[in-house]
This record gives sequence, structure tokens and C-alpha cells, in this order.
Amino acid sequence: MIVWRDVFLGVIAVATLAIAIAQIVVIVSAAAAVKRAGQLADQFEREVKPLFGHLNAIARDAARAAQLASVQVERADKLFADLSVRLEETMTLVQSSVIAPAREGRALLSAMRAAFHAVREMRQARARQTRSEDEDALFI
Repeated sequence: MIVWRDVFLGVIAVATLAIAIAQIVVIVSAAAAVKRAGQLADQFEREVKPLFGHLNAIARDAARAAQLASVQVERADKLFADLSVRLEETMTLVQSSVIAPAREGRALLSAMRAAFHAVREMRQARARQTRSEDEDALFI
């Protein structure tokens, strides 16, 4: 019976040795994987670093363009505000220089029309008076 015990003890020793070798292989493989992951991280950082630099430059340029656009919009707004004020002043000036004389001219024409109407009324009154005198003379 002692023989079987030694055989099983040998099998256990061989299994323990196989597990130890497997663990060493796993640890070495894990260390190689960690080293490779570190290399990949370094390579990624080297390749991405210029990209971030370019992205920062693009962001700076975009911010500057937005600032310039804002300044241009403010200029255009000021220009249109000034244009609106000047157009309003021009329209007021046109109204005062054109409409006021037109009103005066209309008043003058109304006065002339009234004068002509008065003269016509006077002529018609004289004509009526002359007719009535002529008719009075014939009445006898």
C-alpha cells in the first residue's frame, strides 16, 4: 500500500509543479501584456499630443473668428442705427422744405380762387343789376 501512496504523492507533486509553471507563464505573460499596454499608451500619447495641439489652435482660431464676427455685427448694427437716424432727419428735412411750401402754395391758390370767385360774383351781380334796370325800363 505504500506504493500507491508514493504514486499519488508523486502525482500531487507533478500537478503542483505544473500549476507553478502555469502561474509563472501567466505572470510573465501578464507582465509582457502590461509592458505592451504601456508602450501602446505611450505611442497613443505621442500620436495624439499633436492632435490636441491642432485642436487647441483650431479652438483659438474659432474664438478669434467669433470675436471678429461679433465686432462686425456690432459695426453693422451701429451703421444701420446711424443710417436710420440720418434717413429720419432727411425725411424731416424734405417734409419741411417741400410740404411747407406746398401748403403755402395751396393756400395761395385757394386765395386766388376765392378772389376769382369774388370777381365773378361781382360781375354776375352787376349783370343782374343791369338786366333788372333794363327790365324796369321796359316795364312801363
